[in-house]
Amino acid sequence: MAPKIPLVAKGAGERTIAVLDVGTSKVAALIALVGGDGEPRVIGTGQKPCFGLKRGLVTDFEKTEAAIRGAMDQAERAAGIQVEFVHASISAGNLGSDVATAEIDIAGASITAADMMTLREAGRARIDPRGRTVVHAQPALYALDGQPGVESPLGFHADRLGMDIHVVTADTPPLKNLDRAIKQAHIGLRSLVASPLAASQSTLEREERELGVALIEIGAGVTTIAVHNYGMLVGVAAIPMGAHDITNDLAAAFATRRSHAERLKTLDGSAMATPKDNHDAVEIPPMSDDTMAEPMRVPKAQIIGVIRHRLDLLFREVQVKLDELGFVGPQARQLVLTGGGAELRSIADFAQGSLGRNVRIGRPRGLTGLPPAQGGPAFATLAGLVLFAAAEVPDIWHMPAPTRSTGGGGRLASMIEKLRGSL
Repeated sequence: MAPKIPLVAKGAGERTIAVLDVGTSKVAALIALVGGDGEPRVIGTGQKPCFGLKRGLVTDFEKTEAAIRGAMDQAERAAGIQVEFVHASISAGNLGSDVATAEIDIAGASITAADMMTLREAGRARIDPRGRTVVHAQPALYALDGQPGVESPLGFHADRLGMDIHVVTADTPPLKNLDRAIKQAHIGLRSLVASPLAASQSTLEREERELGVALIEIGAGVTTIAVHNYGMLVGVAAIPMGAHDITNDLAAAFATRRSHAERLKTLDGSAMATPKDNHDAVEIPPMSDDTMAEPMRVPKAQIIGVIRHRLDLLFREVQVKLDELGFVGPQARQLVLTGGGAELRSIADFAQGSLGRNVRIGRPRGLTGLPPAQGGPAFATLAGLVLFAAAEVPDIWHMPAPTRSTGGGGRLASMIEKLRGSL
């Protein structure tokens, strides 16, 4: 592999970060400079359609590798550099989350950096992947003598110092297959980042995270959910259903090709119908190339009916996942939709009626120089990958192996209730 050749002028203290969003319908790449004054600065982007994945799972290495290579080549040419490593998103592998808890004895002394390292080592020993791969293991909540709510315990006095760790896991084979596809494109993999965690970085407001918010990323093949409360990520889940299911439903309902159905969804589709849609007719090309085949003409309302049926199924599953993640009660009123599926007309209104919560569309922010074509919800994960990598969030699992451990276990709901009880 050719060495990195920097051709772009960097500011003082800036470093290059390259990211890759490998999705069911597309591969998007972005290169940015971070570490200087202000927001990360985009210097190159690329995008290629992808036909090698299904529901986020690699099903064809050659097609996936070609899409990765093509998208990254576009970004490198625009940026004027060659990258060696990337941070990549992962939405497949049945993403799930849990909480591990650790506690150590301080004996009334002032908490030092060495104590924090001992606590993290103890926390790592408490993580049980249960045969899966740990994607993230981030400190979520510190407690002094059983009382949670301290953001940074350094310098405090306590008898016992505790910590809850939010652990995101995934099935191992999908992660290995994605790693192989990226490496076959002659790119090193710096880290894998859960797609909903990345999207949260670029779309959620700090106050939303503190009050309680659930991000719902509707991808082409997978819908992922990230629940935040009290400023922290407290739960992750995935649903094997997405925007391509709407396309397939339309193709089947009107006997047309998927490419026609995708265009139908984009141009004429909506999640909400109006009286006018009962009278406006849409022409749908037939499946066959036979010149004698007649195109079908249907009211726009009929198209919307097919779309709404799939959305009913999807948001029913979303509600189940939100309940399982403990996103209930008066502080569980805010939802943010993102991903390519969030570009469907009036989907926020549909979700608000279906889930009975406030809903808005999340678009990427926090980067300078992001092209307008990549400013929609479909690129929230891509932008969020840069922000996540730039933040360098501590990861308990991927730190050097621990030397000693202690503590007990915990669960997602108990972590939330623990903090609620301290307020």
